Amino acid sequence: MFKTAKKFLPLIGLIILIFLVYKLGLEDIINAFLKIHPIYIILSISLIFPRILIRNYAWRIIQKEQKIKLSFWESLKIFLIGYFYGSFTPGYFGQMMRAPYMKEKTGEPYGKLFVNVFIEVILRSISLQVMIIVGAIIIVIEKNQPLVLYFAMLYMIILGVLIIYFTKKQRGEKTFSKLIKIFIPKKLKYHFHDFIATFYKDFPTFKSLIVPFLIGAITWVIIFSQEYIFVIALGLPIPFTIFLFLFPIANFVGFTPITFAGLGIRDLTAVGLFTFMYPEIDGSDILVVSLMGFIITDVLTGFIGFLLSLTETRDKSYKIFINS
Repeated sequence: MFKTAKKFLPLIGLIILIFLVYKLGLEDIINAFLKIHPIYIILSISLIFPRILIRNYAWRIIQKEQKIKLSFWESLKIFLIGYFYGSFTPGYFGQMMRAPYMKEKTGEPYGKLFVNVFIEVILRSISLQVMIIVGAIIIVIEKNQPLVLYFAMLYMIILGVLIIYFTKKQRGEKTFSKLIKIFIPKKLKYHFHDFIATFYKDFPTFKSLIVPFLIGAITWVIIFSQEYIFVIALGLPIPFTIFLFLFPIANFVGFTPITFAGLGIRDLTAVGLFTFMYPEIDGSDILVVSLMGFIITDVLTGFIGFLLSLTETRDKSYKIFINS
């Protein structure tokens, strides 16, 4: 059932997108695309480079805390390659592909490298969640609809409890061992125990993660600024501050691990959310903003990673890791 589901789940996003195009009208969507002057596209693309440099800098801080030795250029290449894998995998899970590339460069154990990537991703997730809570408060104030705020707060509480629980080595290792015992086949238990044994090696302190967390929030502001450029291009009456805190809700829904990089689900959420907040806005314009943001912040940035991945040589053991 799982193998069958893997083949068809990613199509859900495409089906939702096709439904949106049908519902909003293909002609209106095309006209909205044609309204965008090329200068706005160029301006949005120009923000890719400062964004990836800043995010790589934040990741490098975490690397140094965990004594992972990579040069800035090596780290940037690996980050972009991971971005490429993330841009076409459900829930952006492909970002974890940074770990085997790091293994090839540093020789550090997989468990430690996996945790390093996970920490960088989860810090950005928390900063996005803070923006979502602000956006949910705006919805409560403007439309008296508290449901989004309830869900955002509940998720934040659950995430906080899990982080506090698993950052303690003794608790974490004990829990992971129980999970392996229950869910992992006997012939693979040894490999998973070996993998988890290095999770807490050179684990960073909370204090050392404050700066990467704040920098991660800056990268989100840049991403949503790239998308807001198309709001300006289409002349939509959405203030920047409102867009900055509402669009993260659609972005977060796009993390649902059933479509490629949230395609379709994020767009549907964005259209529903902004037409609810601004009934005078055409849904086709919001769809174009969402799609252009996806193309530039995900596809184009991921394509840079794809080109870099072609230059990386990988040995047999690395290929075995990918296949597994």
